[in-house]
Amino acid sequence: MQNNSMRLDHISYVTSHDQLADTVQRLGSRIGSTFVDGGIHPRFGTRNFTAPLTGGQYIEVVCPLDHPATEQTPWGKAVSKKAQEGGGWLTWVFSTEDISPIEEKFGRKAVDGHRTRPDGTDLKWKQIGVKEITDSRELPFFIEWLTADHPSKDGTTVSKIEKIVISDKDQLSDSWFKSEILGALENVSIDWVDPSSQDGETGIVSVHLSTPSGSVVLD
Repeated sequence: MQNNSMRLDHISYVTSHDQLADTVQRLGSRIGSTFVDGGIHPRFGTRNFTAPLTGGQYIEVVCPLDHPATEQTPWGKAVSKKAQEGGGWLTWVFSTEDISPIEEKFGRKAVDGHRTRPDGTDLKWKQIGVKEITDSRELPFFIEWLTADHPSKDGTTVSKIEKIVISDKDQLSDSWFKSEILGALENVSIDWVDPSSQDGETGIVSVHLSTPSGSVVLD
């Protein structure tokens, strides 16, 4: 797989259903963008709002729903577990134009996903690697978009990701795709911190963005 076939697509922040509106308003005011209602993921039992960023990226705020799929799918379980822990950054996601080489590495097929926006339009994609982030939150998962619409086009883009701080003493050495991931970050830098400074937890600690109001840190 060539590095230029993969790129950072979005970062996911979890909140509870009853805190969804407050979280979307709080984060949106920090980065100077209005989050757009992305709709429901019926296959996974979750719902999201998205805010576009430069470079074809976006931030997703996602919450679990009171739905059977929430506890029956890896994504629903991961979101639900994070929400029960108080929420926060869950994972980062890389997109690719052809997910089949990644499927070969994982030894399984990607899962179909879709969500219907409030205006009735449907977004479709394939995703793989979600099972692994349940216990290893420093790892990203991977997505191939099947529809032309992309959440980075929803709304006005004013901010960009500058840096992601990740707790992982091994710095992705457990990932088959370390070189591709790091090569796909382009102008986004990574700061690695030891999990001992995060109560032993791995995963995204904070995201640093350049906004019209200056640099902002979301943790």
